Amino acid sequence: MAFKFDLDPSLLKPVRVGDTVAGNRIFMAPLTRSRAKADATPSDLAAQYYAQRAAAGVIITEATAVSAAANGAYLNTPGIYTARHQDKWAEIAGAVHSAGGHMFMQLWHVGRMGHPEISGLESVAPSAIAADMTAHTPSGHRPLPVPRALETDEIPAIVRDFREAARRAVDAGMDGVEIHSANGYLLHQFLSDVTNRRIDHYGGSAANRARLTAEVVEAVSDEIGAGRVGLRISPGNTAGAMTEIDEVSAYEALIERLAPLDMAYLHVVIDPTEPTFGVLRAVWPGPFVLNTGRGTDTDFCQLESYAQWGAISAVAVGRAFLANPDLIDRLILGAELNEPDVATFYASGPAGYTDYPTLAELEEPQSA
Repeated sequence: MAFKFDLDPSLLKPVRVGDTVAGNRIFMAPLTRSRAKADATPSDLAAQYYAQRAAAGVIITEATAVSAAANGAYLNTPGIYTARHQDKWAEIAGAVHSAGGHMFMQLWHVGRMGHPEISGLESVAPSAIAADMTAHTPSGHRPLPVPRALETDEIPAIVRDFREAARRAVDAGMDGVEIHSANGYLLHQFLSDVTNRRIDHYGGSAANRARLTAEVVEAVSDEIGAGRVGLRISPGNTAGAMTEIDEVSAYEALIERLAPLDMAYLHVVIDPTEPTFGVLRAVWPGPFVLNTGRGTDTDFCQLESYAQWGAISAVAVGRAFLANPDLIDRLILGAELNEPDVATFYASGPAGYTDYPTLAELEEPQSA
């Protein structure tokens, strides 16, 4: 049975996230689509893809590499470290704004999730601990290698890469950026007390493990303004073969350090029934964006209740927005949702990318 909002739903009310006033509280979650060109320039179809979904309160782009060394977890993922990248992202941002939308670019460094056959460069991490996974490389599935542990004096360059990428993103017309410190990528690897075995001031204590993410957010906020900066975390998330013995302390330390910045939002991938949700919600004073991390992410009745209670400021929805460019209209009307086509998530071309039909298109009379 299709879901339909009741009168005056909380999720359809405007919300301010930093410098941006979103028209509703249903954000499009970042979704890796593997459509970029070999040089990490976004696809020629990307402007159409994102503009189709401009009714989202905020579109958070697919994860976008801050440098060539930051890429390499998957084939054909985009970057924002060259003028060519910036120019293409400017086209995309322009298309979304012309359609009335708002857009934040998610910035990442994949760390140990990178494979040299994809990036052409060695993978790095807080410690020399491999993820027990394979990568889909040009020559087939290959085990992820043991990464090289970053030297302490290399870390400022990574912070600088995030700062420079954020500047490029805003100069390209993005409303802001989201720092990706979740789902098993580099910044998450530093937060974990399992993947981070360092003995310098980036390892050991909770505050030390939170240091790199905090420095990245602070540097980016200094560059483009904290009101244009969001942060994504995923306490206890096992994506990327991640484990954390202590799923709370590093995140508490991180939030306490960043809270005075008055950032745009905190985006948390978490089951809201978990105790960690309440702990983090209690210490974060700003806009809180919930992502349940569920594959279906369409339990809008429950998500609406969290918004009504004031437990969250907004929700980030992935697959439902992928398959339904007009998701907001469908929820208002109580229309059935298109089902996402898993087989085309990471394919090439328009199939499963720009060809999901809207209600208006489905109602168009068919030619004889």
